Amino acid sequence: MANQSSPYPILCASFNQDNSGFAISTKDGFKIIDSNTGRLCYDRAVGAFIIVEMLYSSSLLAIVGAGEQPSLSPRRLCFFNTTTGAPLREMNFLTSILAVRLNRKRLVVVLQEKTYIYDSNSLSMLDTIDTVPNLKGLCAFSPSLEGCFLALPASTAKGAVLVYNVMELQLHCEIDAHRSPLAAIALSSNGKYIATASEQGTIIRIHLVSEATKSYSFRRGTCSSTIFSLSFAPSLQLPDILVATSSSGSVHIFSLGFETNQRTKKSGSFLGSILPCSVNDALDPAHHHVLHNAVSAGVRSYAVVRKVDNVADSSSSEIASCRNMPSLSTARTSLHGAWSVNSTLWQSFQVMQKPHDTFNGRTSIKRSCCNT
Repeated sequence: MANQSSPYPILCASFNQDNSGFAISTKDGFKIIDSNTGRLCYDRAVGAFIIVEMLYSSSLLAIVGAGEQPSLSPRRLCFFNTTTGAPLREMNFLTSILAVRLNRKRLVVVLQEKTYIYDSNSLSMLDTIDTVPNLKGLCAFSPSLEGCFLALPASTAKGAVLVYNVMELQLHCEIDAHRSPLAAIALSSNGKYIATASEQGTIIRIHLVSEATKSYSFRRGTCSSTIFSLSFAPSLQLPDILVATSSSGSVHIFSLGFETNQRTKKSGSFLGSILPCSVNDALDPAHHHVLHNAVSAGVRSYAVVRKVDNVADSSSSEIASCRNMPSLSTARTSLHGAWSVNSTLWQSFQVMQKPHDTFNGRTSIKRSCCNT
């Protein structure tokens, strides 16, 4: 695990849609790095940028300046071609751009109180969403064309999230996930799940987007902590994996591939027949693995799972091995809000598990919830 400091402040760090590459920006320019090998793919010294978004592994970037130069306004979105080294087109807005998300069909631009939806090819505006004040530009986007959703905060007083169908250009649902305001949102790449965490940071909830009200709850810990990132593994089959990083310095891995078995066993048990659902769910075993001290406590970090390999263990027919390989980019927030590099981490860890018992630990599972 690398742990090297750098004098260059990181202004932004983001992975592409399939986590095969990531971009970082400093005050001098931006870099594109291959997630598999750590190889530097592109390096451009053109000034400071607060947003650098990739379109898979293509040569197209969506970049937003940090405002340190007149030509790099935070209100201007520039489409940049890494092959030619030249801008393709620019779009200007009345207020600062807080987030940008895109796939091959749609472009999403998030401002403080408005979110714009565009056609990615023609850049024609398709819809405008009026939002509650979103000072952090909090949003989540599933790039799959079959399940392309956008998630935005729906309230500043509680953890409500608005889910919008980006391809059909209509509101899909609104979910009351937490009592406290949202701190992090993530959508799985196929649009099946949405994960949320509140500012309290003790409970992480996962809802099935199609059903809106059906949820699962995982307890990260008992003490409050700031959730820095939530990310689903790019898995096309169960178990679905969710990774969370927090100010505690640990990385938490949760498995969603157990809920059918657990619910079936629960309904047939003696306790399942007499206890209310909310109480009975709290007795279910957790599928939760913790990588302790992945970074120093308080260091702002972001993690993604590159892949999940399930390998049969020849020593036991009842044991399976699950090797998760997340790529972690970590950064430290300075007094002025800039990020200074702490390290880029490549961490492999292996968990021995029984079938349908993916990660050891404890958690609670609830059908619908609003506790934190």
